[in-house]
This record gives sequence, structure tokens and C-alpha cells, in this order.
Amino acid sequence: MTDLLDLVIILLLVGIPLILSLVCSIHILLTKRDSRASIAWMGLVWLAPVLGAFTYLLFGINRLHSRATEWKKNLADHRRDSLQPFLPDMLAQCVPEPMQTLSRLADKVSNQPLLAGNAITPLFNGDEAYPRMLAAIDAAEQSITLSTFILRNDRLGKQFIDALSRAAKRQVAIRLLVDYMGFRYSFPTLKKRLRTAELHYAEFMPPNWPRTMPFLNLRNHRKLLIIDGRIGFTGGMNISDHHCRNKRQCVPIEDIHFVVEGPVVTELQTIFTEDWYSSTGEKLEGHPWFSPPETPGSTLARAIADGPDDRFNTLRQLMLGAIGSAQTRIRIMTPYFVPDASLEEALITASLRGIQIQLLLPGRNNLKLVDWACRHHLLELVRQGVEVRFGPERFIHSKLFMLDESWTLFGSANWDNRSLVLNFECNVECYDDWLTQQLNQHFDTQFAQAIPVTLSELQQQSLPVRLRNAAAGLLSPYL
Repeated sequence: MTDLLDLVIILLLVGIPLILSLVCSIHILLTKRDSRASIAWMGLVWLAPVLGAFTYLLFGINRLHSRATEWKKNLADHRRDSLQPFLPDMLAQCVPEPMQTLSRLADKVSNQPLLAGNAITPLFNGDEAYPRMLAAIDAAEQSITLSTFILRNDRLGKQFIDALSRAAKRQVAIRLLVDYMGFRYSFPTLKKRLRTAELHYAEFMPPNWPRTMPFLNLRNHRKLLIIDGRIGFTGGMNISDHHCRNKRQCVPIEDIHFVVEGPVVTELQTIFTEDWYSSTGEKLEGHPWFSPPETPGSTLARAIADGPDDRFNTLRQLMLGAIGSAQTRIRIMTPYFVPDASLEEALITASLRGIQIQLLLPGRNNLKLVDWACRHHLLELVRQGVEVRFGPERFIHSKLFMLDESWTLFGSANWDNRSLVLNFECNVECYDDWLTQQLNQHFDTQFAQAIPVTLSELQQQSLPVRLRNAAAGLLSPYL
């Protein structure tokens, strides 16, 4: 009897790890597109079967089929019909010729139409953005939808909840969506205050075993505020005092948000309703969430959602297409720059064909591992003529990508694998000379104050520093 029990225990000890490794291997083979990532994960799950399988379960699954997927398709078809009057009559007359192929690419990969008649205004730092957002909440008459990665328990977070509470008392319909992980960037959270205010809120992808545990690494990084279905705010800012320049803190933050009006707000609202449905099962359709689009401006714009539930890596595809479409200049401002091989090679190729490329990064980064991985990528870029500068004594959190004098991409996404593969992101692409000029002027000011990164400086780094940065670079797919 003892021998039989020992045999069963041995079979379990050998069989369970074997089954775990086999199941993970099948999933890797069926879902991973990057052969290098596949080989790395296969090695881990077989060399360390139990630990490797558990690690893969938490960090290796980066595609999901949400319950909103089919509804999303129906929404996309309905949205195109309702926005048909705002589609540009002739692409050739509305979009500069070098950008027409880029616009067609964006249409294909995003499944969102390019819309005419929008007005988009940049808001620099929280000192400009938050008063406009709070005033819009106070002026809301029908509905408010708010999605944020971080809702910090500080002065500003409480101001937003108080403003939402006042709106609720006016019978304004409110839906608030906060990422589960981002909600916990401050402790205690504001959940008690939200419940006291009786606000209708939800957390995005909490760790409910077993349904969402494999997707804990996939976070909602989108920042959206839509008022009455007519006015939208989006960009890079969370709800946090840290984005205000007048706040006393160790490292001031430089950031940009945007107020958006026009037909593209319908696209932003649709993105929110998809996230809300995925999180709660509630469908937000028609009145009061959507309003008939207005045309207050002349900007051509398209809202672009990207996430692990999409078939394409939409933003990465668009970025690659944009780099290849540049005629004279590429400008990038981002806090986290850890590009994959395809983006890095595209930038190098653009530089070699004579395109001026300027890259503005934070001189002080809040994530050391990301900063080290970033510096690992800079040597070859600088060697091939890319101008890289670090902003002095402030954390640049702005996310801007500009081509030539007429195209801008802004939103929540960074230039790293976390944003372009793992996170749910929302960006807006714009074809507008005036807007691009305004943002170029802002970039000029920031770039002039920044410190150039020289080739000799990178080549003279000590061996320990180069090894540290290279080791951090190995983790690029998960940063």
C-alpha cells in the first residue's frame, strides 16, 4: 500500500508540472506572433515547470476575447452609418498628398473613420486642464462618462468626486471607470468617498479568480472625460495633483491634455461604452450618452482605440506607417521610450533617408528599470543621426508624435511594449496645420531647454552601466 501511495505521489509530482508545461506550450504556439518571445516562454515553462507556468499565467497572456468584442463590431457598423455626414467628401482634397496613404492605413487598422469638423485645443499641464474639466462637469446637463488609469486620493481627486456628486444631484447620468491597479496608486483609495457620494462607478478588470487572473497584466490606461456626448477631454493626464505645476513636489511633471469637440467625440464615447460594457455588462446606448454631432471646427480627426482584445497592434502599425510617411521631420515626446525592434529600425531607416528626427525624453524618470532599458536603445539611434534630448529637472509625461507640419498623434500611449501590446490605450490622430504648429511651438520651447545626448557620452559609459542597461533591455517586452 505504501509503495502504491509513493507511486501516486511521484506520478502527481511529475505529471502535474508536465501537464502545466504542455498546456502553456500549446497556448504559446497558438497565440504568440513573436518567435523570440515564444522561445523564451517555452524555455521558461519547461525549465521551471510550475514557476514558469504560473509566471506565464500572470504575465505571458496578452490577448483576450472580451464580451464586448461582438458588440464592438455592431457598434462600429452603426457608428459609421451615423457619422457618414461627417466623413471627408474627398480624401485627396482634405488630406495632404504624402499623408493620404497613412490615412488609409489608419482607416484599415483602427476600423474608425476619419471625421471632419472637429475643434481640438491643447491644455498644458494640470493647471490649465483640470479647471476646464471641472467646469465642464459643473456645466453638464445630461451625462458624464469618465475613465482614468489613476484616481489619486489627494486634493484634486476629491475635487473631481465632489464635482461629480454635484452633477449627480442635478440628475446628470454618471459612469466612472477606474483601472483596478491604477486605483491603488494611492492608499487608502477613494472608494469610500465614491460610495458616500452614491456615484455609479466600476473598476476595470479586478482580480476575480479564475476569470480575470490571467489578465492582471493587461490594464486600462485610457484617459477619457465626455460631457453630454458633445465635449471630450483626452490625453496623458490622470486625476492627480502631481500634474499641477504649482504643487510642491520633488519632480515637477510636464504634460498635455486636450479638449475635443465635434464628431470625433462620438468615437471617444463609443470607446468608453465598450470598456464599460466589458467591465459591467451594461450597454450605454442612445440618449443621454450620445448627442447629434456638431461641427465647431475644421480639424480632421480620428479616435484610435488599441488593446489586447484587438486583432492588430493598431497603434504600432500606425506608428510604423507614420514613420515611413514622413517627408521632412519626425518629433516624439514621451515619458517611456522602449521601442521594439521594428519601431527602432523604422526610425533608423527614416533618419538614414534624411528625415530629421527629434526625440524628447524626461531627464528624471520615475521608473528606473524603464529608464535603463530606454538608454540601452539610444546608442544606435544617436549613432544614426537621431537627435535625443533629456528634459532637465522635470518629468516629461507628455505623449506627442508629430510628422512634418500637418499630422499629430496624441493620447495615452507611450513608446513601449506595455502601451503598444499590453494596455488598453486611446489616441487621436489629427490632420491640421494650425494644431500641429501650436504643438511644434511647444516642442521647440521644451527641446531648446533640454540637454542633448551625444554619441561620445553614450560610448564612454562604463561597462557596469552598459551591462545594467542591456540587462534591463532584455525585459523590454514587459516594461
